[in-house]
This record gives sequence, C-alpha cells and structure tokens, in this order.
Amino acid sequence: MKKTTLIKCLLAGISIIIAGGCKKHSDLQGQNVSVNPTNLDPVLNPIIAHVVCDYDFNDTTLTNHGWKKTFDDDFSGDLSKWTLWHGGGLQNELQCYQPENLKVENGILQINAKKETVTGPKTISNDSTQTFNYTSGGLQSKTPISADSENPKVKLVARVKVAHGYGLASAFWSYGNNWPQNGEIDVMEARGDDATKYFTDFFYGPDVNKNVVPIPESYVSNRTDGDLSTCYHVYETEWDQHVLVVKVDGQVIETKSSAYVASLFGKTQYVTLNLAVGGLLYNTLNAANIENGTLYVDYVKVFISK
Repeated sequence: MKKTTLIKCLLAGISIIIAGGCKKHSDLQGQNVSVNPTNLDPVLNPIIAHVVCDYDFNDTTLTNHGWKKTFDDDFSGDLSKWTLWHGGGLQNELQCYQPENLKVENGILQINAKKETVTGPKTISNDSTQTFNYTSGGLQSKTPISADSENPKVKLVARVKVAHGYGLASAFWSYGNNWPQNGEIDVMEARGDDATKYFTDFFYGPDVNKNVVPIPESYVSNRTDGDLSTCYHVYETEWDQHVLVVKVDGQVIETKSSAYVASLFGKTQYVTLNLAVGGLLYNTLNAANIENGTLYVDYVKVFISK
C-alpha cells in the first residue's frame, strides 16, 4: 500500500497517484509514528478492531457537545457538491476515472469499477488521450476543510461499504494541493480481495512531492468480525493541532501523535472518495483476475469545533 506521489494534486497539475495508499518506505525518513496503544508495524502488528455491521452515526451526539456540521451529503440529490474526476491515475493504476461510473440511487452513492475499453485523458491533469481497459470513479469536495486557529478541530465521517473484488482499492481521504505541502489524511483504504482489514495514514512535506512523515500508515484488522464489503461501517478521523484520532464504528482505534501532525495545522484540504483498479496497494497484480466491483457510500459529513 505504498506510493511516492499522489493523485492528490493532479487537479493542481502535479504528479500524484490516486487512491492507493502509503508511500514507498525507501522515500520515508526518521522514526516510527507514535500511535495508541503502541508503535505498530503496519503489516506484522495490526491494530485489532471489532467492527459493528451496519453501524450508524448520530449527528446529535456531536452537535449537543459544541460541534458544528459544515459539510453533509446523504446522496439524496445530485453531485453538485463535488468535483468529478475524469482521466487516468498514476503509479500502476489501470482505470480511467469518469463521471459515468458515479451513480446516485436510493440515497446511496455507487462508485463502479468496470472492465471495459475506453479512450480518455492520460491523467486527470493531462489532456492527451490513451486507451484504458478499466473504468471507475472518483470525486472530491468543492468545499475545503482545515483545522486552524479559528476552528482547531475537524472531524471527517463517512458511512461506507467497501468494494469487493480482486484488484480494487476503496478510499476515503482528504488532501491539499501541492502535495504533500498541504498534507493528506487517509481515513480508510481497503483492498477488495482482502476486506477484513484496512489502512490509515497521513502525509506531510515542506516541498512538493517530498513526504517526510516516517512510516505513517497503520494496518487495522477486523478479521474476527467479517468482511468490510458485506455491510456498512462508519470511518472517522478527528484532526486537531497535535493528534489524529482514528475511529471505526464509534470506537477509538488509534491516535497518531507524530510531531508531523502539527505541520498539517492550518492547511487546506478536500474530502475525497475513489475506487482504484490496481495501483500500489497491490504489490503484484494478475490483470486476468481483476473483477468488477462497487464502492457504496451512504453519507459523508464534516464537523468543526472550537
């Protein structure tokens, strides 16, 4: 689940990869991120989370305690709150992102990955065209978010059923332009062929395309509770000046307290959802086995607090 540059800035004309996960370890420097309860290797020592199938989220619990909702899409209407991606990704991704693969039906956003041949932009920021054998969808909020001196806490929430299928990578995250200068927070990334676990991470660097956060990713396993693609789960990250608090289905599972978290403070980011085909979330990929699949999103919410 490694990546060197992210899609995350393709809309700003910078090389990035969409969706797929954490940077290559050869590009990282320093010591391990401090997490709760212990420092964890993202693969060998997972955080164990006992998830709750079809868990839901209560806004009132937050608003009664001083939180204010600043973004809310329950997908009962159109996608006017979002910028829809069109074009390919980088770093071994195989799909062309296109608006046609986004469908809103019965209050659910469906992001569909398909095995089909199309011609489209080489990348989201490159108008030259090429042929793709797969399509999928991605979108990012038009409304920016930021934990800053005026609103020092931001909470990102989405209720999601991840895509099932070999070769697919579901993601809910936020990022800023000029990656990673404005940072990136990956709330949830999951492979469709092994959806009993998911990954969380964050990135920052003072220069474009140079992440300095040391091994930020954590691997969350819920294998005792089943497959994340069989029902809905609520993924959250609370972002403030000094920590990133990660939750699934209402449970705190990790607190990222690296000194680099403070470097994200005051940076502007955009909430993002996408479903990649291939990418560096897969170390090896047999294209013959890639499956169609769908990422289902019930809602996305953003809250701020003093």
